[in-house]
Amino acid sequence: MAIEDFDVVVAGGGPAGSTLAALTAMRGHKVLVLEKERFPRYQIGESLLPSTVHGVCRLLGLTEELAEAGFTVKRGGTFRWGATPEPWTFSFSVSPHISGPTSFAYQVERSRFDELLLNNARRKGAEVREECAVTEVIEGEEGRAAGVRYTTADGAEHEVRAQFVVDASGNRSRLHSKVGGERKYSDFFRSLALFGYFEGGKRLAAPNSGNILSVAFDSGWFWYIPLSPTLTSVGAVVRRELAEKIQGDREKAMTALIAECPLISEYLADATRVTSGPYGELRIRKDYSYHQTSFWRPGMILIGDAACFVDPVFSSGVHLATYSGLLAARSINSVLSGDLDEKAALTEFEARYRREYGVFYEFLVSFYEMHRDEESYFWQAKKVTRNNHTELESFVDLVGGVSSGEQALTSSTSGRLRSRSAEFAAAVEEVAASDDGNMVPMFKSTVVKQVMAEGGQVQMRAMLGQDAEPEVPLFPGGLVASPDGMSWQPYRPA
Repeated sequence: MAIEDFDVVVAGGGPAGSTLAALTAMRGHKVLVLEKERFPRYQIGESLLPSTVHGVCRLLGLTEELAEAGFTVKRGGTFRWGATPEPWTFSFSVSPHISGPTSFAYQVERSRFDELLLNNARRKGAEVREECAVTEVIEGEEGRAAGVRYTTADGAEHEVRAQFVVDASGNRSRLHSKVGGERKYSDFFRSLALFGYFEGGKRLAAPNSGNILSVAFDSGWFWYIPLSPTLTSVGAVVRRELAEKIQGDREKAMTALIAECPLISEYLADATRVTSGPYGELRIRKDYSYHQTSFWRPGMILIGDAACFVDPVFSSGVHLATYSGLLAARSINSVLSGDLDEKAALTEFEARYRREYGVFYEFLVSFYEMHRDEESYFWQAKKVTRNNHTELESFVDLVGGVSSGEQALTSSTSGRLRSRSAEFAAAVEEVAASDDGNMVPMFKSTVVKQVMAEGGQVQMRAMLGQDAEPEVPLFPGGLVASPDGMSWQPYRPA
């Protein structure tokens, strides 16, 4: 077996892997991406956030290509959620972090979006091999990952040695356990999703016709994502105790769930379900909220869904994937250039990634606590926050940037979660009750400011580069991004 040598080998060519591959190849490193499928291929997770579009994709040099792709423009989100019976809308333009001409994102067909990112990694210098499945991580000296073995479509086996192995192979990763630790599933968001695609569904009124519509109902909630003027992605998320609602005949299950939700029934009244092609299948996904207790070890890094994923109500999946690719690329670039040691660089990666995951987790806990119907999924979820539950114990570790070990859930943490949830719910009710659609109260709430802050920072640095304001560390003694956003550097106050 011939052995090849690379600086970086990436398992998985989705948004996380292609982001990291491009950003490391742009620094002149020898990068190999091994993707088990042939692109374009189907994937869920179609609603983007501005930080991905105007932050990470700008660093990747994809701004114009995305604009020319014709994806649906998303200016915010619309929700039938919480105590207010009428739908309410938030707009990205209200946030001070992302206001201005870049206060929008896209709804994307992932087959097209992911192919754009993977082809971009090729153009930036990464070698991409599709239909190549990574089967094993090669162990080097002193517990360091040293490369991978993979098989091609014809069954031939190959071996690659590399200074860094990156697992970006998604939620079904077979490699994530090789980094150490364990995958912990959320006790709060233990849900299942049944989803499919419809032609001819109703649209929100302009200028919000491209918004994602999220609608709560007794069994859970629906997403309704306009992918084109006529094509809509529709999914029902239900709690685990109601799994029987999506078992058996999926067509009947989807029809019954839609009937439970009057607003979604109205929007789909004149629509027909797509029954052929890549969108013709009704799919189920379960156990999609989790985190790995370790994100890296010497020579190996987890990014994207291989590391963690949280409930999709706020469209955080692609954001966390591309953001983790950016963070890990900064670390790899810093180590391979000799500017930082591996431990310092990857400690910064893990702390920031866990913090971002934790921020979205806390936001979603607050979001779910808004629903007041005692018979609903959300009331059941709300009860979890009143207890010393394992996931919330892990959450204390996550927001603290702690990579392993458990801490007792303190009364102060539980109180803080309840306080922020109440603050957010009050802000949303104020927004929904206003005649002029003033969303300032919501963007002043603590959890929303946290969610928007880091994405806004990535966006600003990508847009301004050397002209961006000097960054300060997120953690005591931590690192800051280089002016071009491509690596880490020690913090030196002016």
